[in-house]
Amino acid sequence: MKFFNIEKTSEGKARAGELTTDHGKIQTPIFMPVGTVASVKTVHQRELKEDIKAQIILGNTYHLYLRPGMETMQAAGGLHQFMNWDLPILTDSGGFQVFSLSGSRKMSEEGVKFKSHIDGSYHLFTPEKSMEIQRQIGADIFMAFDECVAYPSGYNQVKASMEMTHRWLKRCIDWNEQNPELYGHKQRFFPIVQGSTYSDLRKISAEVISEAGAEGNAIGGLSVGEPEDELYRITDEVTDILPKDKPRYLMGVGTPWNILESIGLGIDMMDCVMPTRNARNAMLFTWQGVMNLKNEKWKQDFSPLDEFGTSFVDREYSKAYVRHLFVSKEYLAKQIASIHNLAFYLDLVKVAREHIVAGDFYEWKKSVLPVLRQRL
Repeated sequence: MKFFNIEKTSEGKARAGELTTDHGKIQTPIFMPVGTVASVKTVHQRELKEDIKAQIILGNTYHLYLRPGMETMQAAGGLHQFMNWDLPILTDSGGFQVFSLSGSRKMSEEGVKFKSHIDGSYHLFTPEKSMEIQRQIGADIFMAFDECVAYPSGYNQVKASMEMTHRWLKRCIDWNEQNPELYGHKQRFFPIVQGSTYSDLRKISAEVISEAGAEGNAIGGLSVGEPEDELYRITDEVTDILPKDKPRYLMGVGTPWNILESIGLGIDMMDCVMPTRNARNAMLFTWQGVMNLKNEKWKQDFSPLDEFGTSFVDREYSKAYVRHLFVSKEYLAKQIASIHNLAFYLDLVKVAREHIVAGDFYEWKKSVLPVLRQRL
């Protein structure tokens, strides 16, 4: 069974493909909703599958390790069984979460010692420990343990960090070779390109990652505060080097326009908390532009939430009603907005894929980007 098939390439780098896992097929390019603690915030698994049309979701190694803990995870039979999700799952390595705990962690060659944000207890994540936890979680795709540096960081610091990430990669691979899967389904391993916004370091890292021969590859350390044009420049340079016959995952990206630009640069997979986080703050993404539902202008707008939306919430609730829920601080507002935004993101990549297959992706992208960015 071949893991990744490219079905159509466009006139540039954009491509439509298909990933095949033991929990189902994934049409690429794809956006992955983030299910940090075995749940996509405010959204039922049934809604994820039936209304949002998610094909794969992301779980978080750091958070799942702390809660519910690996004893419970293994007793449940892994994350799929625990959260009753029978489609593919990807787990990150915990590296980014540890990076974001900059005030309470200590880095060494061995790994990272950090303080739990829950109870203050100390833990050590090594490359081997990250692999062990991800085996116990049992995701279909799992990531190498890496260090993500802040932006901006000095050249020498980024270089040293990247080199350590490469040494950690070897330890991840060695551990994986010696420890088989736990739950009877195959897990695919992706290493991560680092190097911040330094082109020469990204080139070195992309070559090292390519040589590792993994089934897919990821680009990390972007979308951490750098300007958008830097995000695109580095993504373009790295996708020139990474193997063309393997999926490329751009981690932590982003807005609808970031997603379309990244697809145009040869990216197949993306994830971000933005659709759900912004939804909880009343920001909705639509094919017409960006809405702030708390604005007074929607107070008596009884038209559907989004006439071009694909989920049931878009038809069943009005803008005025959902605005009222937000102003009243009703939990239902966050749920409705989250379902809408995630359904929109999945529709966005589905339509992008259709245009890649039709051969007019770049022309279409150019026409929709200004509209997606406008404020309603």
